[in-house]
Amino acid sequence: MSTLTVLASQHSEMEPISRHLEALARLNEIGAAINSISAGDVASVGETLHLIADSASEVILGASAVIYGFDAESRDFDTGLRVASGRSDVSFLEDEPRQQGMGRRAIDEQRRVLSYEESDLAVHEARARVGALVVVCYPLIVSEQPVGVLYLYLHEERKFAALELLMLENFVNLAAITLFHAARLEAVKRDLERKEAELARLRRADVLISSRPRLEETLEAILQMALEVTDARYGIFRLVDRATGLLVTRAIAGEDLGQPAVEALPINTTSVTGWVAKKRIPLRIADVHTDRWSRIYYPLDHVLAMRSELAVPLLGSGGRLEGVINLESQRVGAFSEEDSLLLQSLATQAVIAIQEVRLLDALQEVAERLLSDSAQQVFDRLVDLTCDLLDAPASALWTLEGEELLLRSASGGYRRGVRVPLAQSLTGAAVLSHSFVYSDDVRSDPRFRHPELAAEQGWLQALVVPLAASQEGDPVGALSVYGVDSETGRLVISDWDRKVLMFIAHHAALAVQNAERQQALRRAQEQHAAAETFAAVGDIAANLLHRLNNKIGAIPVRVEGIQDKCRASLESDAYLAHNLAEIERSAIEAMEALSDSLFYLRPIQLSPVDVAISVEQAIAAVDVPETITLHVSGLSDLPDVMAGSQRLALVIVNLLENAITAMMGTGKIDIEGCRQNGWVEISVTDTGPGIDPSQHERIFEFNYSGASASSGKLGFGLWWVKTLIARFAGSITVESDGSHGTTFRLNLPIAGSDGVQSTT
Repeated sequence: MSTLTVLASQHSEMEPISRHLEALARLNEIGAAINSISAGDVASVGETLHLIADSASEVILGASAVIYGFDAESRDFDTGLRVASGRSDVSFLEDEPRQQGMGRRAIDEQRRVLSYEESDLAVHEARARVGALVVVCYPLIVSEQPVGVLYLYLHEERKFAALELLMLENFVNLAAITLFHAARLEAVKRDLERKEAELARLRRADVLISSRPRLEETLEAILQMALEVTDARYGIFRLVDRATGLLVTRAIAGEDLGQPAVEALPINTTSVTGWVAKKRIPLRIADVHTDRWSRIYYPLDHVLAMRSELAVPLLGSGGRLEGVINLESQRVGAFSEEDSLLLQSLATQAVIAIQEVRLLDALQEVAERLLSDSAQQVFDRLVDLTCDLLDAPASALWTLEGEELLLRSASGGYRRGVRVPLAQSLTGAAVLSHSFVYSDDVRSDPRFRHPELAAEQGWLQALVVPLAASQEGDPVGALSVYGVDSETGRLVISDWDRKVLMFIAHHAALAVQNAERQQALRRAQEQHAAAETFAAVGDIAANLLHRLNNKIGAIPVRVEGIQDKCRASLESDAYLAHNLAEIERSAIEAMEALSDSLFYLRPIQLSPVDVAISVEQAIAAVDVPETITLHVSGLSDLPDVMAGSQRLALVIVNLLENAITAMMGTGKIDIEGCRQNGWVEISVTDTGPGIDPSQHERIFEFNYSGASASSGKLGFGLWWVKTLIARFAGSITVESDGSHGTTFRLNLPIAGSDGVQSTT
């Protein structure tokens, strides 16, 4: 064999090896190209696929390669994604994969297809016209999902060598990874764009919440936004009415509305809206005419024919149901899962708007009530608002009275007037610590003073917040809320709920302070008015007494003159003597009675008075029936008060007589005393039928007639009592629910206190 022949033989053997080594180098280049592909970079994807097609056609001399993309969702080839390389005279898209061709079979069966192994398949006619005789088609598959196909055509009649097929599989895998990687990056890009759009919408919703003065306007704006992003036809907001428990329409939106169905709906499974409210889960219905939903479908508009519906519950903090938002479309399957997620986000914004509007309305209402209502009315309303805003079953408001906390108002279980010690009590712990106090189970918490009440009411958790008008100020009481041991009543406190509770507690503290200021102002006004009134009445009384003295005082003098000059006649006429003596006696007694009665109109010289002694004097002056039990406690250790001893006894006498009359001779009277800061409180409690709360202020009026009142003799006596207490610089209040007895509380300044005048 010649040297030329040997060299030629060696060259022919080395040529395939060289091509294969070059193909291996191309593999590294393709891998680097795939790693550099970024989302939305169509040029990079095309260049990488061209590199793969070029490399595949160069591995096998004289071959040509074509790559087509495939859409797994539509199950069709993507003609917009086509890459060709190598020997080809075929114009663009003439070789589009056939429905019954090799590409379809490779995709359907997920295997390599060789033309000489498939007797029922022929080479694509467009490729056959330019000389393609043999073809191999590979499906491009990633994670069992087809993303495209790769064709390689030979222009000579032979079979592919095993090494050629092996090398082609490497390019097939790289092409599949390229398409999958590009599709995934594109999906990520779309998700990011969608998220950015959703965030923009949510930011817009935030702006709407802060810019709309009315809740309805905010809800309508949110509805309009939901219609725009979901392409819905109609939307409606229904919110829970706490009074009726029904879902009441608060906002609607949509085009060409005919007869909107705005009726209130119950929270049950008789309607789609009620179903969502009851289940508290979103619902996406592709077709409301299907058997499952057609039975409970309630149209949002009686005129428009709708097919699909999307409904989302409005859930506040702690899972509280605020309402439901519904969207409808005339198209079947109009709403996607993404639409549902977006509507849930908008529902969250709606809940925020509802909570903020409800809180602002409550604060505005309380601010107005602070100026117009009594302290007790404000306390009662604050307790109701606490339960409503926090969705709590029970609440209680306490005020600090010395070393005790007095229950001023409660929504359930407690009775007004209950007292608990400041030390070693759950409520007192919040006051002493100036912070929130939480109990997970009040039934077993030793700090909770009424476990029997917790068991009776089913209370489980408790949250107590101190009443402080400012962070620097000392608490003046506490506000407590309770949860019950049930799925819906369990107390779940979020950060928002704590903020709401702080706002309410702040206004409750203002109410307490305002009540104290108002009481002090009323006390000063009453004392001043009483002083002026009694000064004027005293002047009149002094003038009247002087004139009466002149007139009535002349009677005994004239009687004596008659007795001296007509002694003989009087001795002979017993009748005349007796009547003359009676005239003299009656005149003297009239002068004494007039002087005694006008004593109470004279200025009072305030001095330290022992309360226990004054109460003893009052009891001794009253005829207490044997059928009435009288109990006195807490008076012996009290400090002296600034008052008039005789007049203070008169006050107690009046209250005791009223109590005896109210109980119609049978019952119990408790007289108790305690010290509170610079004051002494004396309470007189009876077990009579009580006084209706609507009459509590009127019974102290001068011209009030208590003849028809079940509590007995009121009228002038209580006006007199209040006036005397005002002259002592004190105050009197009444407590009664109209059914379970009455308590009168007298507050008198301790002797030595500032601001007490010595003479009134």
